Amino acid sequence: EEIVAYVQRWRDAGGRAVLVSAADQRIVERVADHLALFDEAYGSDGRMNLKGARKADFLAEHYPEGFAYIGDKDADYAIWQRAARAITVDVPRSLRARVDDLPIESEHLTTRGSHFGPLMRAMRPQQWLKNVLVFLPLLAAHRFDLVTLGEAALAFVAYSVVASSVYLLNDLLDLQADRTHPRKCKRPFASGALPLSWGTVLAPGLLLAGGLVSVLLGPVFMAVMAIYYLVTTAYSFVLKRRLVIDICALATLYTLRIVAGGMATGISLSVWLLAFSMFFFFSLAAMKRQTELVSSVAEGQDKAHGRGYVTDDLPLVSNMAVASGYVSILVMALYLNSPAVQILYSATVPLWGICLVLLYWLSRMVMLAHRGQMHDDPVVFAAKDRVSIACAGIILGLALVGNVL
Repeated sequence: EEIVAYVQRWRDAGGRAVLVSAADQRIVERVADHLALFDEAYGSDGRMNLKGARKADFLAEHYPEGFAYIGDKDADYAIWQRAARAITVDVPRSLRARVDDLPIESEHLTTRGSHFGPLMRAMRPQQWLKNVLVFLPLLAAHRFDLVTLGEAALAFVAYSVVASSVYLLNDLLDLQADRTHPRKCKRPFASGALPLSWGTVLAPGLLLAGGLVSVLLGPVFMAVMAIYYLVTTAYSFVLKRRLVIDICALATLYTLRIVAGGMATGISLSVWLLAFSMFFFFSLAAMKRQTELVSSVAEGQDKAHGRGYVTDDLPLVSNMAVASGYVSILVMALYLNSPAVQILYSATVPLWGICLVLLYWLSRMVMLAHRGQMHDDPVVFAAKDRVSIACAGIILGLALVGNVL
């Protein structure tokens, strides 16, 4: 915003503003059209990459009378050497000193405030809520001793930092697309609120930290964590653009968290829990795609941005969310009628209320997604939604009643 204001003041004073970027010409034109601030816009066209020395040659050829240049990277030094005026933005002291040594007028702009807020947004701690699933095995098995809780807590930490590593990597990979997206352009890297160098350092750093924590939980947990990282990385690169495979991948990632919780605590996972989780999280993943398709329809697009779905798929995707969700509740009902429940709970009748609450909650979530009233990942939305929180409280209450009666 500070740079936009600076350019606007430049134009108000009678100057011309030209956007020249190494990005693709089409992207540069979109940015220029969005800002409505530049007289001309030039980008790379497949034959010439307008970066560094090539950009300097381009500017010197097109503006022989001289030009002022705003830049923020070491590669821009070659351009400042040819410019009549150098304007730097948030550059290191060493680069600033080199620019000051040039025989031209120089100006140094600073837009940086605290990076803590943008960093937290880039790491997406709200998504760590999904990692609470590592505690599900101990809840299902009624194992609440300190050792088991500590192991589950370590698993939560490991999954959270590794997940943040993947989010940072994903944002770096999708940088160009995010900058042209109506909502994702506000992400820390895409908006420029967080330097790209932070992502290139923190992404592998957080992955290493998660790996070190995983060592404390044993080789089996490390193997599950490795599978999780491979699947989520494959999802970021390829799978999220593949029809239906993306939904299966998301459901698998949710279920792997439960498996990891079992491996970390040494608790055997029941077939009932795994079956319920696969169907339940397939439903949530389909609901996520449903939400994206509803947004695409509202924006007048014929397909979901960066996904393998067209808007005509919306009814089918919605049906997938409903059907899979209801099957998960059927699995829950069958489980409640199994001998295993008699061992864990003194009274099973209150537990049937859980099925009713889940029926209501899933049906309501699908309806909200259908109406375009869900703008987040379903899990993130539920964490902020009062009705969803109340449903979770009722479910926990019913489970507690079934355990103490």
